[in-house]
Amino acid sequence: MNPLTEKQIRASFVNASRREVTQAVLPDLTDLPWDRMDLLGWRDRKAPLSAYVVLELDGTPAGVLLRASPAPASGRRRSAMCSWCRDLASVGATLYVARRGGGSGRAGNTIGTLICEDFSCSRNVRRPPTSAESGDGIEAVADQVVARRITELRERSAQFIRDVAATA
Repeated sequence: MNPLTEKQIRASFVNASRREVTQAVLPDLTDLPWDRMDLLGWRDRKAPLSAYVVLELDGTPAGVLLRASPAPASGRRRSAMCSWCRDLASVGATLYVARRGGGSGRAGNTIGTLICEDFSCSRNVRRPPTSAESGDGIEAVADQVVARRITELRERSAQFIRDVAATA
């Protein structure tokens, strides 16, 4: 992922009002490992159920405002697999819902998906494969598994952004 500026991030949102974009609390962008990131995702410190994801879509930054599902009354979430990185071993996935773009979103239409609670998808797809994933553990096979995971993460997350932006 190419490094992004605050201005680029704020201009990228396809489903947020100007007020929501202005009020968004952005993460510190100075020390991010941009070369190992496929997306930038974060929770808003001031509004814990608000979250944001920005990624490159057709060479241009595209972002969505998300709402996290509240924690269950019991305090325990069920284990769930992230639909983007397909990882189960990390912190777990949370249901994030995004208002659709345009008139559809203004009418209250939303779309949701399970995403790693802490948006660690880029890190998860780069972990070494298990023996079940790579077979005999040959390094070339391991590199292919990681490359495939990265490609699939980019495809699935980009499709979600496209679905949010679709106004029909």
